[in-house]
Amino acid sequence: MSGVAASGRETPFALRGDHITLDALLKATGWAPSGGAAKQLIAAGLVQVDGQPELRRGAKLRAGQVVAFAGQRVRLLAAPTAPEPEPEPGPEPGPEPGPAINAADS
Repeated sequence: MSGVAASGRETPFALRGDHITLDALLKATGWAPSGGAAKQLIAAGLVQVDGQPELRRGAKLRAGQVVAFAGQRVRLLAAPTAPEPEPEPGPEPGPEPGPAINAADS
């Protein structure tokens, strides 16, 4: 089984977007080997979200929530933000343009 350590402490889980569904989390942590197995665990009331049984396999989980199953706990973390790209260098700025000269004014 991969993913989450088998202890009672919380293990961090970084999201890739703004949410993950409960059944996808169970598969990603290795707590369920397939979507069907995840569905059965959830329907049996064996999975808790923030201390309450969650029966919706498609429940959208977001950063800060804690999911527990079989003595294991996962805390969801916000997706890491990508650094802002560096602006591409442009041409060197030239001198400031002066006032426009109108031939009729001269």
